Amino acid sequence: MGQTLAEVAQQLQSTNKKVQLIYAFNGTGKTRLSRAFKQLIEPKDEGDDATASELADKKMLYFSAFTEDLFYWDNGFGMDAEPKLKIQPNAFTKWVLEEQGRDQSIITTFQCYTSDKLTPHFSADFSSVSFSFERGNQEPEPHIKISKGEESNFIWSVFNALLEQVIAELNIPEIPDRSTEVFNKLTHVFVDDPVSSLDENHLIELAVNLAALIKSSQSELKFIITTHSALFYNVLFNELSSKASYMLERFGDGSFSLTEKLGDSNKSFSYHLHLLHTIEQAIADNKVERFHFTLLRNLYEKTASFLGYPRWSELLLEDKQLYYGRIINFTSHSTLSNEAFAQPTPQECATVKLLLDHLKNTHGFWRQQGA
Repeated sequence: MGQTLAEVAQQLQSTNKKVQLIYAFNGTGKTRLSRAFKQLIEPKDEGDDATASELADKKMLYFSAFTEDLFYWDNGFGMDAEPKLKIQPNAFTKWVLEEQGRDQSIITTFQCYTSDKLTPHFSADFSSVSFSFERGNQEPEPHIKISKGEESNFIWSVFNALLEQVIAELNIPEIPDRSTEVFNKLTHVFVDDPVSSLDENHLIELAVNLAALIKSSQSELKFIITTHSALFYNVLFNELSSKASYMLERFGDGSFSLTEKLGDSNKSFSYHLHLLHTIEQAIADNKVERFHFTLLRNLYEKTASFLGYPRWSELLLEDKQLYYGRIINFTSHSTLSNEAFAQPTPQECATVKLLLDHLKNTHGFWRQQGA
């Protein structure tokens, strides 16, 4: 039986790890999990106005789709329109921009992820930001509308400026020595999928920088990071040491499971592992059917592609490549409906096991010690 999101949030809260890294497919419920966790950490009283709460009252800092919703475009009208990215008033941006004046830090981080020629310009009251682009010796291009990926980078840069200051302040062990008290109640940082619109290069850069920032934290602050990107997950998995790693799944009845994973995506939840486990389970249960040859061929194709072989059949036993290749092709691609039976012969079942064992033992599938 699965769990509710509230129960998953409780599982995360009770884990004594500095970092909890969660992989989940898009649409699984990552953002809703961040809200459930916030409700657990900071219960909202009846009639309480969340926008009125002060930063000093918060126990959780989080980045999610709701954070991105604080920024929206005012595109204006007509040929001379000057598009601006508007900033909804909130405690986080007020602290970072108005009270601490971290706008230059935000600009520097943003340009590191994009281009030093792309420059944000904050309004005097920090209610909006416009962008210009310098093109070498050409005239600057003012008031441009940036791409969705650049917009995501900008919003992350705002959050990053706040996170840098949070970590720096909480790294001071003696509370009276800190320059501010507004972060003293913080216990968790929840980062929900900050890479939805980023290309691979910027995605890796953000992951490495976030990992470095987390590793610089010396306080009791805990971090929860969710993502749909296997690449982002893998970079963080390999950069961070003190962590727990999970896969979040949602079932047909609306319940969830949070399953601990002991490796990166190649060892934990990639599609080729699903194929491998499906075939292994059929062999163990003595329930091999003809369609398992199709799965076996698919597994051979993916492995050959990863290893750089031009044909998947080259992974077969060297002395019988042609023979076993024809067996797999005939069994998985037969067009004669009157000769198709779901149940293979005992010899064919043995062939599935033989070829699966050969693939695992010969072509580098990782095997847990003692398994």
